[in-house]
Amino acid sequence: MPMRGTRSPRGEAVMTQRGADTDSEGFWLYDLKVETVIGDRPPVCRHIAGESFRVEGENLVFEPGRKVSMYALAALLPLLPAKQRETSAQDWMTTDAEIACPDPHCGGRFRITRTGRRFFRHSETTGLPDKRGTPYWADNNDEDTSP
Repeated sequence: MPMRGTRSPRGEAVMTQRGADTDSEGFWLYDLKVETVIGDRPPVCRHIAGESFRVEGENLVFEPGRKVSMYALAALLPLLPAKQRETSAQDWMTTDAEIACPDPHCGGRFRITRTGRRFFRHSETTGLPDKRGTPYWADNNDEDTSP
């Protein structure tokens, strides 16, 4: 389905799919920006302040020439799906935004920022055969669907 953008009352970008009428038909996920920041110690690993990637639904989106250490990415990956979901204001997943590089001697950190929200229909994202519809990415003209 085509995507359209609006703004939430808090000013964040909200991407919705046409026909996304109720939360009972699907769920919302936050888009994320994961940006490299340098802490109070110099980096040991290849961390460049300001380099970033985005998380949009299940996809990691890298700009050309941007790089992230696979070890740092391995430390970040388990946290990204949780950061995409709505959490209580008192939950540490809401309040804590920086993740340290897994190398204990490295001063690199990764700041995770919620940048917007997208609505996904259950039937477009499930693997359950009796619940399956057209995948959400198959009808989206804005996305590259090549293998």
